[in-house]
Amino acid sequence: MKVLQSSVFRALCAIVTGILLVNNPDSTVRGITIAIGAMFLVSGAISCATYFSALNHAKDVEVYDDKGRLLSPVKPIFPIVGIGCVLLGVILMVMPSVFVTSLMYVLGAVLVLGAINQFVNLVTVKKIARIPFWFWVCPSLILLTGLWVIIKPMETASLPMLILGWCLMFYGVTECVNAFKIHREKKKYLMDHQ
Repeated sequence: MKVLQSSVFRALCAIVTGILLVNNPDSTVRGITIAIGAMFLVSGAISCATYFSALNHAKDVEVYDDKGRLLSPVKPIFPIVGIGCVLLGVILMVMPSVFVTSLMYVLGAVLVLGAINQFVNLVTVKKIARIPFWFWVCPSLILLTGLWVIIKPMETASLPMLILGWCLMFYGVTECVNAFKIHREKKKYLMDHQ
């Protein structure tokens, strides 16, 4: 449940960040940059804390196959995005003026990392459950958008910020949906194999 809460919180932070970027594309000033940094820092810190907590309790969960053999312990997925969010949050809060002009590249990189994280989660869950096609489309679109913003920089920051804002909101919604689906499938898998 803690992993689910972490994913939902990270998704809500992405949605709030997206709303801020969509509402203020031309004025990504110091205050917005610091607020975004704080949200990333908190989100990443919660994600990392959840990982370490789950890692400590991973030994408590035993999963057996249908013949009664003990399967390997279930280990939580390393919080790549969480660590990236902590680092990004600290940098944005400490040096906001440096990132006002280059924030689109940083957020593009966060979208790429977020999409990779969603792919890793889907691949992990695919081992125990069938994943519908549209679950793969969302992270693909997020990955392509993040790469596009990084590879094709634009002169004015307002259009990329608008695109990133909408994409962050899209990422947040898909992260919530994926988190609930993954949680439900893992719970179902554990119940079926007990």
